[in-house]
Amino acid sequence: MRNISAENLGALGSRQLVPRDFLWINARTMDTGAPVSGGFWSDVGNVAAEVLDPTTGMAVIRNFEGSSTLISVGAVPLVANLSVQETLIELSQLDPSVELMVRGYDLRQAGVEVYRGLLSPTSRLLVAPALCRFVGFIDEVEIVTPDEGQAGSIKLTCVSHTQEMTRANADTRSDASQRRRSDTDNFFQDVTTIGEVEFFWGRRSGKIGAKKK
Repeated sequence: MRNISAENLGALGSRQLVPRDFLWINARTMDTGAPVSGGFWSDVGNVAAEVLDPTTGMAVIRNFEGSSTLISVGAVPLVANLSVQETLIELSQLDPSVELMVRGYDLRQAGVEVYRGLLSPTSRLLVAPALCRFVGFIDEVEIVTPDEGQAGSIKLTCVSHTQEMTRANADTRSDASQRRRSDTDNFFQDVTTIGEVEFFWGRRSGKIGAKKK
């Protein structure tokens, strides 16, 4: 069950709400890899909106650019397991700020956060800080160049943070690998030769790990 604020619960109960999506991207610069962030939302104009930070759970104010920058956010599966979830985000190909984010910065494995906010139909303001619906990484960027008379778009395929649990460690169990972490740790110093060491026990002899019939 998802916990929501009393303000959002009241708006849902009275059926007085205008849902809007907010996208936050944590990318890197091409030259130095320095972090750079940007936000887009599915309404008109630029807005400084309160969102609940998924790391701290605290409300923070972030700037989101609108006017057809964020076209759509795909379904976000709500599951209670560790399976990797995927969602498709579509951005405008015509907006300069979107073009700068996609073409001007490095989006490989860039962090993404998707929020859903409920606006008052009268004030057009958020009734409460927007809730985080999805946290993950950009797995693929597809720039659709349209033919004449057709519409183009930018599609971001995003996967959830649980993808990190499927990654294998490329490090090796070796003395050199261990000493990169600590010069005094010699736990694996004999790992490459221990298989050739012979031992003697009573009448039996042989290499460590070898099975005698």
